[in-house]
Amino acid sequence: MRFLPVSLLLFTATVVARAPSLTAQAPRPTMSIEEYEPRSTLVVPAHPKPRAKFPFIDVHGHQPTSPTEAGLAKLIGEMDQLNMRVMVNLSGRQGPQLAAAVKAYARYPGRVVFFANLNFAGLDDPAWGARAAAQLEQDVRQSGAVGLKIFKNLGMDLKDGSGQRVRTDDPRLDPVWRKAGELGIPVLIHTAEPPAFFDPIDKYNERWLELTQFPGRARPSGTYPSFDSLMTEQHRVFKRHPRTQFIAAHLDWMGADLGRLGRLLDSLPNVFTEVGAVIYELGRQPRAARDFLIKYQDRVMMGKDAYAAEEYPVYFRIFETADEYFDYYRKRHAFWKMYGLDLPDPVLKKVYYQNALRVIRGIPREGFPE
Repeated sequence: MRFLPVSLLLFTATVVARAPSLTAQAPRPTMSIEEYEPRSTLVVPAHPKPRAKFPFIDVHGHQPTSPTEAGLAKLIGEMDQLNMRVMVNLSGRQGPQLAAAVKAYARYPGRVVFFANLNFAGLDDPAWGARAAAQLEQDVRQSGAVGLKIFKNLGMDLKDGSGQRVRTDDPRLDPVWRKAGELGIPVLIHTAEPPAFFDPIDKYNERWLELTQFPGRARPSGTYPSFDSLMTEQHRVFKRHPRTQFIAAHLDWMGADLGRLGRLLDSLPNVFTEVGAVIYELGRQPRAARDFLIKYQDRVMMGKDAYAAEEYPVYFRIFETADEYFDYYRKRHAFWKMYGLDLPDPVLKKVYYQNALRVIRGIPREGFPE
């Protein structure tokens, strides 16, 4: 074995000791996760879809009940560009306000249809259920409502006269569910919120960014029931009223657990669902989501929720292409990338319009291919 001279060893040690620190020359970045917007260097085929392949029905829309003439014309023009044949406006209200809204949109026949809503005032009155059911019947038969929308306040924030939370399966609502079944109209119901909203807001919560930007969206256990408790209440309603068709909004917040959602659909043939505001869940699991939509192709509908014409193409691209690793449109919902499901045309047609036409019978059939 050969040994280096002591003088050389001392010289080497001195040079190393005096060498500038690479770490010191590269300070840690100070930007926050909210500022971080990496640009992918991945080069893969891209097939943007500004227009849906088939006419579609958005079963989860929200529009004002008193639109301006210019605003309504703009909406219809954007719908035409997207190939949206019909929007279901879930914010119809009830009584005279609903009737006026239907009349306001009638200048474009069949393009925007309305779901009625409930007025929970007087819920403690024993006659409230019969009165609400009668109002719903009037809204359908006289005003032209084609369904009933239940907002998320039921089960979470709605209180009765004694200050108690009104559960989703409160028996006082049974007359309304029964009446919807008698009228042959579906009930689109939003229960709970994304499961992560009920979890601690910590480094493990994948909706941390949204909950940090909008802390009021959190559903802490000290104030709200658990996610599972709320869903159990909702599913109890579905089981108790098998003759009423229910559309569970937002994939019933089970888009991250399609197996659980599938079991729900298997057990309850009167339940359907829609993809409004949760397409990011399907786009990150393309193989599982494709299998799910093929298996449950008769039970899922197209929906968007908050209206923004420029965001629909992400839905089209996920459903219609096999594209890889492309952006979702809102980072706080999904910091991950999307992948296309490349759905077969027969499945696309069912999701885009055939299922909605079958379940929401008041939607006009004109303008849809066979």
